[in-house]
Amino acid sequence: MKMVLIITGASHTGKTVLAQRLLERYGWPYMSIDHLKMGLIRSGNTRLTPEDDDELTGYLWPIVREMIKTAVENRQNLIVEGCYIPPKWRRDFADEYLSEIGFICLAMTDGYIDRHFGDIVAHACDKERRLDDSDCTAKRLKEDNRRYMELFTQANERVILIEDNYENVISRLIGGCTNVCSK
Repeated sequence: MKMVLIITGASHTGKTVLAQRLLERYGWPYMSIDHLKMGLIRSGNTRLTPEDDDELTGYLWPIVREMIKTAVENRQNLIVEGCYIPPKWRRDFADEYLSEIGFICLAMTDGYIDRHFGDIVAHACDKERRLDDSDCTAKRLKEDNRRYMELFTQANERVILIEDNYENVISRLIGGCTNVCSK
């Protein structure tokens, strides 16, 4: 298994659920980029707001990137989860780092969102409390997921599609993490 696993995807795709379950199964710590974001915002270290997604990626990625490098250099396992990963993230790492980094991008298909929108909303707070989730609409979820599929596919990254059964996808990733994350 690789030392660092990056999990990204659109909002509500289950990144935090996957990270938490991997922690429970493998004992790896995980870092939520959302926690870092809110710490920097609430402490006044940035004027960005939680709604400034594109700017936040540019602001947070250099910090997260160097944390990943530090974990690899110290031979420490770490799961990094969040939506603030640029599609061309690999260009920021030399081969000796890339050989120790696994990557998962989750995306829900339009059909899945249509069939399971009620479930998505019902489970939105399973692992983290969302203070305001009023902008979670089926239309917005579809747009966000299509954007992730397009951007990461164009960057030659594999996107794990949630098309039918969410639990099956997550269970397969957890059970096969040594394959997903292997060298």
